[in-house]
Amino acid sequence: QVQLVESGGGLVQPGGSLTLSCAVSGFSLGDYAIGWFRQAPGKKREGVSAISRRDGEIWYGDSVKGRFTISRDNARSTFYLQMNNLKPEDTAVYFCGADPQVVNYYMDPDFYRYWGQGTQVTVSS
Repeated sequence: QVQLVESGGGLVQPGGSLTLSCAVSGFSLGDYAIGWFRQAPGKKREGVSAISRRDGEIWYGDSVKGRFTISRDNARSTFYLQMNNLKPEDTAVYFCGADPQVVNYYMDPDFYRYWGQGTQVTVSS
């Protein structure tokens, strides 16, 4: 059974940092496309960052390039999102997603079938 569990959200001041974790079970990270997505109130879920299966190619959304870093630890069955220089507009519920059949459109949440429960990130002074 595929399961994803996020942790690490919280309240942080502008300019601060947070690291989100997504612990997975029921599959090997290298066999699935994995990614981080976020959804702000009243907005559609959007792709933040993703890693392709097997070759590990990485994508970032334009708004987070240079500030966020995605990584994975296959041995720990966990992937991460390091978020630096956070801005109020980064406030959202962050979800980790995974799917073995995503081979394109890695940043499109509509192609992912497996999701974590979400973790709130609030950037405010």
